[in-house]
Amino acid sequence: MLVLGIESSCDETGIALYDSEAGLLSHTLHSQVAMHAEYGGVVPELASRDHIRRVVPLLRETLAQGNRSLDDVDAVAYTRGPGLAGALLVGCAFAEALALAIDKPTMPVHHLEGHLLSPLLSATPPSFPFVALLVSGGHTQLMRVTGVGEYELLGETLDDAAGEAFDKSAKLLGLPYPGGALLSKLAETGTPGVYELPRPMLHSGDLSFSFSGLKTAVLTLVREHADDMSDTFKADAARAFQEAIVEVLVKKSLKAMKQTGLKQLVVAGGVGANKQLRTTLNDEARRKRFQVYYPELEFCTDNGAMIALAGCLRLQAGTPAKPAGAFAIQPRWPLMEMSAGAK
Repeated sequence: MLVLGIESSCDETGIALYDSEAGLLSHTLHSQVAMHAEYGGVVPELASRDHIRRVVPLLRETLAQGNRSLDDVDAVAYTRGPGLAGALLVGCAFAEALALAIDKPTMPVHHLEGHLLSPLLSATPPSFPFVALLVSGGHTQLMRVTGVGEYELLGETLDDAAGEAFDKSAKLLGLPYPGGALLSKLAETGTPGVYELPRPMLHSGDLSFSFSGLKTAVLTLVREHADDMSDTFKADAARAFQEAIVEVLVKKSLKAMKQTGLKQLVVAGGVGANKQLRTTLNDEARRKRFQVYYPELEFCTDNGAMIALAGCLRLQAGTPAKPAGAFAIQPRWPLMEMSAGAK
């Protein structure tokens, strides 16, 4: 089965070909970071227009790289949500029109399910069941994953997600867009222990998260050093912030492993690319004798490969494909609605 995947939920346009037997054949990606940097964040209207410009050239490039034609495609998967409404609409409309033209069915995909399953693209993928730490954009969740569409929510953020806290704290430190990644890089040069920031809900006894208080603590720290916003201060503050957020993510993940009794942890989403998070989890995995899996760095960001994979796995799991032509997007779409037990 050959599935064409299309991702357009925010500021990346991704196209991919995934074969159920041969695996990922090809994928292309265009990031809009440079365009949005001028405005300090994503401008939805500009994002939508850029998706329109990029999707056809990327499709042609993906087909050429995979040495396939549209006649070889068995189904078209695309991101239905969550995401920016206009951006989603571009990918959805293009996918449905394309599928109608080539007389193939479509498979709408949940963006977060794509991230959740993305470690399965690795050369050494995990097997079901596993615990998943999903840290993507506005979402921070811990789940027990028994199979495709078999998800049990163990805990999630009550306010700001980890990725949001990274971006907002970066802005407080005066870092340009995209701030989260720059904060992580800056933290590598900071000195540990110079500043101490709170670890929200670290000892709450459950698997919930809260990061708005940590962001507020960064704001307080910045105000206290308003007359000394040196590069050294910024690096040390970034290090303190990252150490706090990593400790919370790791401790909660370890608690979830103990609670479920599972021996495999999957980390997916943009924050999953964080070096300190990976190093700390790898150390804990060796010490506590469990395995931890991550997507390749190129698949931590939004991409078409994870959408093609999720669409293929959904089809293989028996989720019915739908005839092309009729479609709807879901800018807000809880992941747990994709679980087999959802009502």
